[in-house]
Amino acid sequence: MDRDGVNALLTEAGADSRRLRHALMLLCDGQWWTLAELVRRSATSRRGVEALLRVVELERRGETMRVPMAHTPDYQEFFAVAPPPADPVEHLVPHYAGVLARLEELVAGAPRARAELDHVSATPETVLRRALLLGARFWLPGARLLCVGDHDLTSLAVKLVHPEVEVSVVDIDDRVLGYLDDQGLGVRTHWADLRLGLPASVREHDLALTDPPYTPEGVGLFVARAVEGLRDDGRVLLAYGASERTPMLALKVQNSLSDLNLAYEAMYPDFNRYFGAEAIGSAADLYILRPTTKTRPAVAARAERYATAIYTHGPQSIESASAAPLPAGFDPADWDLLVGDWPKEIGLPRVQLATWLAKPYLGNQDRVAIAVPAGLEATLPRLILASHGSKVRAWLAAPPAELPAVLSPVLGPLFSLRADGPAVEAVRLARPAEETAAIVWRLLDKAHAKLVNTWREALITAHRQRGAELTKNQARALITAAAPWADGLTALEAPLDRLAALPQAVRASLDLPPS
Repeated sequence: MDRDGVNALLTEAGADSRRLRHALMLLCDGQWWTLAELVRRSATSRRGVEALLRVVELERRGETMRVPMAHTPDYQEFFAVAPPPADPVEHLVPHYAGVLARLEELVAGAPRARAELDHVSATPETVLRRALLLGARFWLPGARLLCVGDHDLTSLAVKLVHPEVEVSVVDIDDRVLGYLDDQGLGVRTHWADLRLGLPASVREHDLALTDPPYTPEGVGLFVARAVEGLRDDGRVLLAYGASERTPMLALKVQNSLSDLNLAYEAMYPDFNRYFGAEAIGSAADLYILRPTTKTRPAVAARAERYATAIYTHGPQSIESASAAPLPAGFDPADWDLLVGDWPKEIGLPRVQLATWLAKPYLGNQDRVAIAVPAGLEATLPRLILASHGSKVRAWLAAPPAELPAVLSPVLGPLFSLRADGPAVEAVRLARPAEETAAIVWRLLDKAHAKLVNTWREALITAHRQRGAELTKNQARALITAAAPWADGLTALEAPLDRLAALPQAVRASLDLPPS
């Protein structure tokens, strides 16, 4: 035992040495531990645990380690004798063993994390405890919860524990939205790139929960969008963590929250645990934030500022640089409208990406040129759908590898598509004569409108052409039976799996008898 080394390490850590002492206790409990497990259980940064391992005598078995049983008494005086801060719902977890087992399966089967979106998966027990804390702190019957991003699958945990809660998810990752849809638990899914805005259909929630990218820009943006989705008396639950070695980063993040004039109602240290994120101890605190009368004005003033680079990895990281050059061979005479960031010297009308997605453009848009920045490739299907012109050409930072697999099933009923290097060209098709195809074409053509409203009118027209009358209520009932997910959605915010399934849903609504 290197008593001097252990003592020096703990002395240097001072009052914050509890984390290291916890890790030391784990090493002495007779179990075999991996480095990742020690980090996650003790909520100590990887660098901190590695420093401890260098001064403690260990025996190893493969990738696992422990203090030899004969030497554990030598470390007793260094242990933290009092327990860490109490977990407010730990006592409830054993009563939900079945739910935890289901969540373990769901988390194991979830889409793989994307580093460019700063994905790090929370443990199944963490998402269960989030659901339990919601029920312990708030009255949930009749409540509406908005998950602002949900790679962790917290929405599924809430529906398993509190099925009476109406849960909606907004996420940029269509794989996550499709996976949530596939579980059949009644979670309502909406696509959104939060840098470009929050869908109008996800407002007036009682609670919002988010585990955002851990940059000041990412936390500020996701929390601002969460506030936009709340009632005036709502609450935001925020997962955020920083290493015990980087208090200045934590301060920058908390300053971004202060800029939004939010009141801190509670903060539970190390409440969230992760598979990964070892630089921050595989742990994050859980904040409960309450908007004040000054929050919404602050959100309105700052959301645009946050909507830039927000991630720590990939082309939209906070270190990434900016504007792409003019595409080779670009001729302004070929286009009527520019969408996105283009050089100012091009003398054409232009509109920003967020505005393009938010509402129909009323000027001439027969031929549209779109600049898609690196990191915003997931917006491509919606940027094309938002056009009402005859031709759209979108330039990306790199050739679109997934054009046939992703775009064709969704946009194929409305556009013919071709890839040309880093560009995708979409040419609008004529409206087909066949009944189902004609309705699908119409739904996609009016991408900014509520799906149910356009669909309802199309059904009424189709039945009239058959020589029958259909009321608005009957048409809505047919749509609800065929596509209960469609209520409140526009085509622009519907997940890609829902859009790809539109032909089958439309056919079902036509075949069902009116009630």
